[in-house]
Amino acid sequence: MLRIHIVIAAILATVASAPAQHAPSPYAGWERRPVKTLSDEQVADLRAGRGMGLALPAELNGYPGPVHVLELADKLGLSAEQRARVRELHAAMKAETVPLGERLIAQETELDRQFATKVVTPASLQAATAAIGEAQGALRLAHLRHHLSTLEVLTPEQVRRYSELRGYGTSGGHGHGAQGHH
Repeated sequence: MLRIHIVIAAILATVASAPAQHAPSPYAGWERRPVKTLSDEQVADLRAGRGMGLALPAELNGYPGPVHVLELADKLGLSAEQRARVRELHAAMKAETVPLGERLIAQETELDRQFATKVVTPASLQAATAAIGEAQGALRLAHLRHHLSTLEVLTPEQVRRYSELRGYGTSGGHGHGAQGHH
């Protein structure tokens, strides 16, 4: 019996002294990305002016986005005038969001450069993160504002149909604030 305890103790000592195997970080590989804090898809979305979920409070509460309204134009029965207005809104949104996206990419790249070159200071960190936060806020505002403007182009029935076509259904939280708009 003593011999079994000695063997078990030896096995436990061997296992305990073995180097611990750690799972790789979920960020492994990100250090090779051109913009470490943004995926290739995020960079592409920012450069194209896509929403990246920034307008979800509007989208999920009955304020359709111009891109998706254009995609669903036939099913929504948009008039020629509505199509033209939504196209204008989409063009204006892109004209605003693409430069903001480029600015955000540049700011994230600069923040990374400061850390990579070991020149970051508390003051430069404060300035960089404040600028990034401002750009993110401006980008979100632009997307949300264009959802708000798109709502004013549609009839209540088109808004209801939009929610249905997007899979949101017609009940709960999908109303809208504007009344009697056309």
